[in-house]
Amino acid sequence: MVIDMLVHPMLYGEICTLGDEPDGFGFWSREFGMGHMGPMDWDELQVEMDVCDVQKSVLMPLDVTTACGGHFGTNDQIAMLVAAHPDRLWGFASVDPQVSGAADELERAFTELGAKGLCLHPAKQGFAPDDAVAEPLYELCERYNKPVVFHAGMSWEPGAELSRSNPLAFEHTIATHPNVRFSLTHFGWPWVRETVAMLLKYPNCYTDTSITYIDSPEEMMQRLFTVDMGPLWYERALSHQVMFASNTPRFRAFKLKRALDTVSMRDDARERLYWGNALRFLEGDE
Repeated sequence: MVIDMLVHPMLYGEICTLGDEPDGFGFWSREFGMGHMGPMDWDELQVEMDVCDVQKSVLMPLDVTTACGGHFGTNDQIAMLVAAHPDRLWGFASVDPQVSGAADELERAFTELGAKGLCLHPAKQGFAPDDAVAEPLYELCERYNKPVVFHAGMSWEPGAELSRSNPLAFEHTIATHPNVRFSLTHFGWPWVRETVAMLLKYPNCYTDTSITYIDSPEEMMQRLFTVDMGPLWYERALSHQVMFASNTPRFRAFKLKRALDTVSMRDDARERLYWGNALRFLEGDE
C-alpha cells in the first residue's frame, strides 16, 4: 500500500473549468506553470493510482489570493472531490494568512469539510513562515491536531523565489511550535542536507520524496538515498520522518514508486516510507 502525500488537484477534470477566470484552468496554467498538462477524468486518475498501489492520494490546494487573485483548488472543491471518492482521496485545506478571515475559513475546513491539515506555500503566497499573520493558523492546527505541509525547496511556480524556500527559513516556526507536525516538501531539494539537519534536530519535522527530477526517476532516487544522503541515513536515523509523495501532476506516482522500489532498504523502513509515516504525520500517533 502507498499513500501519496502530495497531489495537486489541477488534473482533476471534475473541478476544472476552462478559461482564465481566477479559478479556471487558464489561471492555473499561467500561475502554477502547468506546461502541456491537461485535466483528466477520474477513470484515468484511478488507473494511475492502481498501477503503483496508491491507495490514497492526498490533495493539496493553495490559496494564492494576495499573490495572484485566485486558488489552485478551493477548500470546497477539495471536499467535493473527497466526498465523490472517499475510499481513494484525502484532502488538505489552504488559506491565505494575509486575507481577513483566514483563521475562520481554516476552522471551517477542519470542522465542516473534514480537511486533514493545512497546506501553505510561503514563497508563492508572499509571506514568511514566521510572519505574525500566520500564527493564528498554527494555533488552530495545534488545537485540532492537524499537521502543516510547507512547500519547500525548488518550485517551478512563477513568483516563488528559491531564496524564500530554503528549509532553514522554516526553522523558527517549527522550533517554536513543537506540538504541531510540519512537513517540508520536495526533501527541500536542492538543500537535502539542510533538510536532514532539520529532521535530526526537530522530531516534529517531516519531509517527502517529491524532489525535482533532472535525471530519470530511478537515478534521482538512487542519488537522494545514497549520495545526497549516506546510504544508511534513512534507515538508521530518518525512517520515521520521510513520506512518499509524487508532486503529481508534475511527476507521476507510478514513476516514483517504480524508482523507489529499486532503492535498497529494509522491509519495515520501506513500509514506513510508503504509508506508515504518512499515517503518523496525519494522525499524530507514535
